[in-house]
Amino acid sequence: MLSSAEDHQDIIERVAALDIGKAEVMCCVRVPDENHPGKRLQEITPYSTMTRSLMLLADRLVELGVSRVVMEATADYWKPVFYLLEAAGLEVWLVNARDVKHLPGRPKTDKLDAVWLAKVTERQMLRPSFVPPEPIRQLRDLTRYRVDLVRSRTAEKNRVEKLLEDACIKLSVVVSDLFGVSGRDMMNQLISGQRDAAVLARLARTGMRKKIPVLQEALTGRFTEHHAFLLSTMLRRIDGINADIAEVETQIEAVVVPFAAAVRQLDEVVGIGVTAAAILISEIGVDMSRFPTAGHLTSWAKFAPGVSESAGRRKGRGATGHGNRYLASVLGEIVVAIGRTDTFLGERYRRIARRRGTNRAIVAVGRSVLVVVWHLLSEPEARFQDLGSDFYQRSRGIERQKASHIRQLQALGYRVTLEPVA
Repeated sequence: MLSSAEDHQDIIERVAALDIGKAEVMCCVRVPDENHPGKRLQEITPYSTMTRSLMLLADRLVELGVSRVVMEATADYWKPVFYLLEAAGLEVWLVNARDVKHLPGRPKTDKLDAVWLAKVTERQMLRPSFVPPEPIRQLRDLTRYRVDLVRSRTAEKNRVEKLLEDACIKLSVVVSDLFGVSGRDMMNQLISGQRDAAVLARLARTGMRKKIPVLQEALTGRFTEHHAFLLSTMLRRIDGINADIAEVETQIEAVVVPFAAAVRQLDEVVGIGVTAAAILISEIGVDMSRFPTAGHLTSWAKFAPGVSESAGRRKGRGATGHGNRYLASVLGEIVVAIGRTDTFLGERYRRIARRRGTNRAIVAVGRSVLVVVWHLLSEPEARFQDLGSDFYQRSRGIERQKASHIRQLQALGYRVTLEPVA
């Protein structure tokens, strides 16, 4: 039985393709030949990546009436070109380099790459990547820099712990937070020259004072002036990073104001706080028209299992692939927080983790979180409502529960007889 299929036979009349490098942009423009119907004219021109040269490129594309400009995502070199052409009013597409593979057996040069990209573009064989508008891009720059600062701080804290281990100071074995008030006081005294373990242990505060005998043992080591110099440098660096993180967070609060309503919506979802909401918005935006369905969003984020089928048989284990690492990181943190809650998503995480492991549970529940986020951002008036941790039990029904338990016992080798309780 024949059915209609989506197919684009129309050729885009005026296209431009850019092969972008650090110092040079190779531009290929293809337009109709007015003197010879059915034929096309082609112009290949190199441009410098300096601003004045890029402005000349934009003027030339506007002059030729180019309706679409396409470029590959090459490192970060595409950004200034994309933003400048976008500001000139041109429709600019960023495409994944994996979708524009050069034909094997042909020479590979910047000119040939630009021509090939232009030919593929005019036949509408490409899909654009998601490039958010400028306000979202600014928020994204801040949230990503904050993430990088937090990672730098974590790395420096790990160096401090290794240094103390080298000096036989086992403080991290006794203290849950090495960089809490008590821990910092002890390390500052070590830097100042105090080596008496009993004096250092008495710096413990509140509930930690009951650990003073153990702390005294942990603080007995071979801490030298060499260790003091390194520890002092590391702590100053951590304090500096803390100050930078505070400044970035203040700027994030100012930039996220236009999206305050969306932040409040997402903040209602269990496991998503204000910080995580700002990161989610910075990575996927607030305009969900870019993703026609929730499935499109989860597929773009690589939180949907891939499908590989040949000869009627499915191959592999449905790997998701590699997506946005910043989005994946915040979703992982959200799911870990959800797993500790007595909610529907928390119970879903635990059910999947028991059967298939924590990694698959994180991906599955992360996908559920993305679906919730898509629906909330698609409908500004929508509100999150938790189904409850007993949703599975309520939805299954008594007879289905009995049949399930009976099957499990029979699988273990038992003959099951049910007798109702009076």
